Amino acid sequence: MDMEEKNRVTVIIAGREYYLVGQESQEYMQKVALYVDRKAAEIMRRNNRLSTAMAAMLTAINTADEYIKISESEKKYKNEAKNSEETVKTLSEQNKKLFNENEALKKSNTDLQFELVRLETEISSMRKAAAKNQDKNY
Repeated sequence: MDMEEKNRVTVIIAGREYYLVGQESQEYMQKVALYVDRKAAEIMRRNNRLSTAMAAMLTAINTADEYIKISESEKKYKNEAKNSEETVKTLSEQNKKLFNENEALKKSNTDLQFELVRLETEISSMRKAAAKNQDKNY
């Protein structure tokens, strides 16, 4: 048995009074009824020969049409959001990989620079030694 409290509200749709009962707030139920009333009034303004039952059916059809279109749009946007999240994840992983590769290249570059300085120093020492040997031979 449902233990949640039910709210009750009286609304007017297309000039007729209806008594609604639901778990939603009274304000929400009135908002829904106002929406339906406006849709029905719009349909009846376009064709004043419609019976209330026919206007109600067209209102239901139009509302169902809106609902389905919105539902399909929501699915589309959820799929796009999911794809975007996957793209962000992939790009984030690629970014991390590239960052790590960049760090490794920086370290390798630093190591090579130290090696270059060491070799330049060694070459300089060898040149000095060769120059001394040449001076001794003259």
